[in-house]
Amino acid sequence: MQDRNKPSATGRIGRIGRRAVLATAAVTALAGVAPGAFAQAGWPGKPLRIIVPYTPGGSSDIIARILSPLLSEQLKQTVIVENKPGASGNMGADQTAKANDGYTVMLCDVSALAISPSLYTKLPFDPSKDLRGVAMLAYSPHMLVVHPSVPASNLKELVELSKKSKIDFAVTAMGSAPHLAGYQVASLTGAKWEYIPYKGGSQAVTDTIAGQTQVLMNGMLATLPFVQQNKLKVIGVSKATRVPLLPNVPTLAEQGATGFESGTWQGILAPASMPKAHVDKLSAALISIIRSPDVRARLAAQGAEVNTMNAAEMDTFFNAERKKWAGVVAKSGLKLD
Repeated sequence: MQDRNKPSATGRIGRIGRRAVLATAAVTALAGVAPGAFAQAGWPGKPLRIIVPYTPGGSSDIIARILSPLLSEQLKQTVIVENKPGASGNMGADQTAKANDGYTVMLCDVSALAISPSLYTKLPFDPSKDLRGVAMLAYSPHMLVVHPSVPASNLKELVELSKKSKIDFAVTAMGSAPHLAGYQVASLTGAKWEYIPYKGGSQAVTDTIAGQTQVLMNGMLATLPFVQQNKLKVIGVSKATRVPLLPNVPTLAEQGATGFESGTWQGILAPASMPKAHVDKLSAALISIIRSPDVRARLAAQGAEVNTMNAAEMDTFFNAERKKWAGVVAKSGLKLD
């Protein structure tokens, strides 16, 4: 006699069959999900590394230090900032381009990186192929400043002085955007100065404050505090219009460098190998943070403007910058190994 409380063999087989069908259906459904969905949901699963390819204290470093704790909080993961200076930023860029861990990105002056392909005869990486944009964050105009002892209060006086006396122009890095900006000003006005190269903006600022160099072109974000402390004297700004923080300081274009405009564009780039889902998640987080009222106000107080672009927009911007600076480099005749 069959136990009514015990399922029959036929019933057990039926249940097993139904379970198999359900399992197969589940696998089929999961197979239809975009591959990046799982990666995005579980990423980042370990600390994220932001490489700054310059010395501490420059515009890129300042923004990285502001963003890192906020990004860590939003992503629920540790964010580490590492300074990797050398070769005008190309050493850190090369490390980023060759990182295959999915957790390494770079924060730098995008224009400086766009200059490298035209400036260097040999690069160990191809910026347009080995790196991809993540997010543009901020723009900071350049400031042309001098040591307080320099007997010039405007660009015309500085140009005349440079023709009579030896003037050392501190270069944040050979071939950098500030370097080529200085070259453009000299080309437009007839100024004559000797370029003294450094490995980053912070040391160039320090030496100009100390009087070891007399003139400096650098991002406003990293330079304004020293102007406000009267450690440096501002000659002009490189923006098309005057800066609200310094309404009485004329632009360089107003003072004879007709049409001149330059600045630092700070953005995050990742290795080309980083999955698009990771790039998109990081891009959204960064743009959300940089647009927040607190961060926007903090940067504005230092002369930087929040100017965001997503990954695709940033790639388009980078290609345009590469073409623009190629013309400047060709005109300068500057080439580096």
